[in-house]
Amino acid sequence: MIFKDILFSEREIKIIEKVFERVHHKKGKMILLAGDTVNEQYYILSGCLRSFYINPSGKEYTVQFGVRDWWMSDYTAFFSKTKAVLNIEVIQDTVMYKFRKKDKEYLYSEIPKIETFFRIKLEKAFAAFQKRIIAGLSQTATERYINFINTYPNIERQVKNYHIASYLGITTESLSRIRKELTTP
Repeated sequence: MIFKDILFSEREIKIIEKVFERVHHKKGKMILLAGDTVNEQYYILSGCLRSFYINPSGKEYTVQFGVRDWWMSDYTAFFSKTKAVLNIEVIQDTVMYKFRKKDKEYLYSEIPKIETFFRIKLEKAFAAFQKRIIAGLSQTATERYINFINTYPNIERQVKNYHIASYLGITTESLSRIRKELTTP
């Protein structure tokens, strides 16, 4: 499930099962707080997570939603060994696998194809974040909203409007106006 399209030997499966821990979290749980040490990344089987930044004046900025078959963490902190700047909240009951930082190198050395898998995932994630930055700088709010619903189909029933608005960098009133304009013939 986690490593689609990769075939593993029985030995490799046993190694993977030792490293990945299946966990369940209820809606509302904070699994990461800004300032925490980041030792894990998560693979989402079901449910929905939200990563967000809170600026010094208390305003929230949603950075990412994590849905089925997505990976999530505060990657800057995870890879650079710094404290988290992001918070991660469970916004819909979630089942996921935890992968500890300390196990990463062990997995890579024991099962090299996993290192290739993660490299490709990181390349795609980097490209997606770069596209998001460019969209935020160059697209209208309506264009960003259309990209959002194409990236996260059916998520609008799972998350609050102010989370979507903060992800898009707009107010909830602007989000309502955009939705109305798109549905009016």
